[in-house]
Amino acid sequence: MLVGRSLAARQVISLIEQVAATTAPVLITGETGTGKELVAKSIHARSARRDRPFVAINCAAVPETLIESELFGHERGSFTGAHQRQAGCFERANGGTLLLDEITEMRPEMQAKLLRVLEEKEIRRLGGGREIPIDVRVLAASNRQPRRAIREGRLREDLYFRLSVLSLELPPLRHRIEDVPLLATEFLRQFNREHRKAVQGVAEDCLKSLKAYSWPGNVRELRNVIERAVILCRSSMLSSGDLPIDLADRAGTGSDLGFMIQPGASLKEVEAELIFRTLASVGGNKTRAARILGVARRSIYNLLERHGGHAPTGHRNGKGYRNA
Repeated sequence: MLVGRSLAARQVISLIEQVAATTAPVLITGETGTGKELVAKSIHARSARRDRPFVAINCAAVPETLIESELFGHERGSFTGAHQRQAGCFERANGGTLLLDEITEMRPEMQAKLLRVLEEKEIRRLGGGREIPIDVRVLAASNRQPRRAIREGRLREDLYFRLSVLSLELPPLRHRIEDVPLLATEFLRQFNREHRKAVQGVAEDCLKSLKAYSWPGNVRELRNVIERAVILCRSSMLSSGDLPIDLADRAGTGSDLGFMIQPGASLKEVEAELIFRTLASVGGNKTRAARILGVARRSIYNLLERHGGHAPTGHRNGKGYRNA
């Protein structure tokens, strides 16, 4: 959901407006659950192609043996089970926009074929004998850092350069905690309609719990939590009692820093946990978190980079610590 008043959210919305006016490829990156497909749909909806098709394919969900047919289509008899001609995603999106989600999960050989299609602007169906011109704006998305994916051999560098003419990185929800109340209210309205409920708002104790959590599943996780709460709510307002236990427990603490160390936690895990929880308590403000912890702001960036921007394994009552 493209909702938010935080600086991070406003920057993303501004970038969407800018890139929508072009026809260049866009590479959208961000953690799982940050809304990459929603951003792609927003780019399409604001573009000159808005009245043409928007087609999305999750490259990680299609078996390797079928990905070429899914993308480029196939002719009748081109393989066992191909009983009739079928258009692929590129043909179905002709004149419009194609989103290649989780592009780094596509095998390198297919990435090479994709690169040729992007450069030549024509495709050949599997088993076909002629080239078919296409006019498709390609958007790609990944929850992996592109440079790391290149080093790991998951993304061809030449394809990366072709796809990232324009790039857009979505911030994790823990870096824009101030948007949680607004998002929660929007989801509340949505699920009131969907489940025929009449919940009037979100109580202060519930908001306190929501803002104290670090949201490893990002906006998708928040959406699921609010839907569950709306379904279970038996009063006029969502309260912390309508939340999952691990979120509701945060209501009385005022922050997420109240945890106890158990045997088995390494010093590195404890240090990382403290920094992530401090960040969550100050809405992702790294300067404030650094001041509270008495460390340089650069140290926090270094730790975030070391963990790939994610909380360590034990961050959700996992190995090594628990809530007090």
